[in-house]
Amino acid sequence: MFCERLIMRNQPNPYVAPHASGGAVVTGERAAQVLKNTYMLLGLSLIVATGASLFAMSTGMGYMSPILTIVVYFGLLFATSKLRNSAWGILAVFGLTGWLGFTTGPIINMYAQIPGGMEIVSLALGGTATIFVAMSAIALVTRKDFSFLTNFIMVGILVAFVASLAAFFFNIPALALAVSAAFVLLSSLLIMWQTSAIIHGGETNYIMATVTLFVSIYNLFLSLLHLLTALTGND
Repeated sequence: MFCERLIMRNQPNPYVAPHASGGAVVTGERAAQVLKNTYMLLGLSLIVATGASLFAMSTGMGYMSPILTIVVYFGLLFATSKLRNSAWGILAVFGLTGWLGFTTGPIINMYAQIPGGMEIVSLALGGTATIFVAMSAIALVTRKDFSFLTNFIMVGILVAFVASLAAFFFNIPALALAVSAAFVLLSSLLIMWQTSAIIHGGETNYIMATVTLFVSIYNLFLSLLHLLTALTGND
């Protein structure tokens, strides 16, 4: 569960204030098109990630080195950011999401080996889908500008990321659980924040919007897996 912070920092103009007084929502063809393209690319990205994950699971791929995972992730993230204004950016998105899906396969295999593991995976998937739909609906139905949450989300992700490193290196299970809970909250808010930025015209690049939403979903899923496993006493 790493570095949504970098995604937010690399987005071109991640948010803007409402264009009209009184917090009026900026609507228009462009915002609607960006939202449509974002959801289409997100759907395709989820298919790619699922395929990559199933491939890793079927081949019995072992758990990958965290350092390798992070290095490749940042490399693909950098490439996606650089190519975000060209058609090659779409391929970069598929590379990034495919890699994250591929690295998730061994994790799911690990959970499948514990008692009730696949039920936990199913619950985490269902919870992730429910939260995504709910947070997106809040932004789309209320049409509220959530840019005021930007600093809270960025600082929260930074603190949670540092805490996750501490939990990993010092082997502190309680801190790891707290980090997972924090990422559930922060990822949920980030989904709402990004959707709001799109409909207010603050995010006009559907490639980067897709990456933000995908990584939010990725972190949300893994965090729910960890929390649900702990709640069932299998952590």
